[in-house]
Amino acid sequence: MNNYLVLIYAGFFICATVLSVLLNGLFLRFARTLGIRNNAEDVVRWSSAQKPSLGGITFFVIFLFANAAYAIFFPHKNDLFDKSLLGLLCSVTAAFLMGLGDDAYNTKPLLKFLVQLGCGWLLIATGNGIQIFGNDALNTCMTLLWVVGIMNSINMLDNMDAITACVSIFILLNALIAIYVGKDFNNPHVIILLGTIGALLGFLFYNWHPSKLYMGDTGSQFLGILLAFIGIKYFMNAPDFGGNYIPSKQVLVTALAFIIPITDTTTVFINRILRKQSPFVGGKDHTTHHLSYLGLSDSQVAIAFCGISLISMMLIFLVQATIVHWNWNHILLFSGYIATVSGILFGITRYNKKKGHD
Repeated sequence: MNNYLVLIYAGFFICATVLSVLLNGLFLRFARTLGIRNNAEDVVRWSSAQKPSLGGITFFVIFLFANAAYAIFFPHKNDLFDKSLLGLLCSVTAAFLMGLGDDAYNTKPLLKFLVQLGCGWLLIATGNGIQIFGNDALNTCMTLLWVVGIMNSINMLDNMDAITACVSIFILLNALIAIYVGKDFNNPHVIILLGTIGALLGFLFYNWHPSKLYMGDTGSQFLGILLAFIGIKYFMNAPDFGGNYIPSKQVLVTALAFIIPITDTTTVFINRILRKQSPFVGGKDHTTHHLSYLGLSDSQVAIAFCGISLISMMLIFLVQATIVHWNWNHILLFSGYIATVSGILFGITRYNKKKGHD
């Protein structure tokens, strides 16, 4: 990477972070009702305090800023009008508007589900769907399942201060690692990734426990579709540094990157089904909550999840940058790590159940 690109990306990242702090501070100062749910509504939250859910607006503003900045700094590129990038822009906008409507009016679950499906179809129609299988119908079904699953998983993970923002930052960093390994430094996604990381860091200034601001569905739906796209583009569909497409390697790298949201959602679904309860009803039974029941503070839970994400990121770098000959030993090794982390977090929920915490 030449010095010109380093200066552009470093300068933009700093600007995005500062802009996020300023915008969130501005929204927090003037917020009155948007995103603050009515006490009568059946919404389960970890914190009993009502706080503005405006962080997602800043995410979207900086996302648009990043797209505009790419056109300014790289005027000779036509990537801004590429079908793939336009598909991302349209799907992110749809998710943002749906989340904004939900924060303001508490929309029906069916409408949210249909919009999520629509976001998945937009990605497929613009060439951003999963291409890991040889069958188009299977690829389509897996793309829709992935998009809806991740959008809801990120939304469900937003149940305690700083958790979703921290986990999302590491997933975005993993994508930057993939770009670095592939030496694709002129990629328009670089500036989008840096802008979103800056937006999340600025948001964390207000969302770290004890938080003053939530991201709301506006933020979680925005992040959900963006991270779903990142998962497809840089993990599921991406070749290794040797240019080889190895499905088991691509799936495991994806699982490593999304280990926290996948584990949390799967754990919640299993436990609620075992209790003969609808998995779609909110509750204080997430892995985050159960770590708190063990005695960890909210900040310590966030740090613990950052630690897991950091280890996973290092393993992803190891897979993407150093392993040339992929074999069953690697599959067993990395599958074992994923199973161990998931098993420990799931086991904690079962242990707490015996102690009276459902």
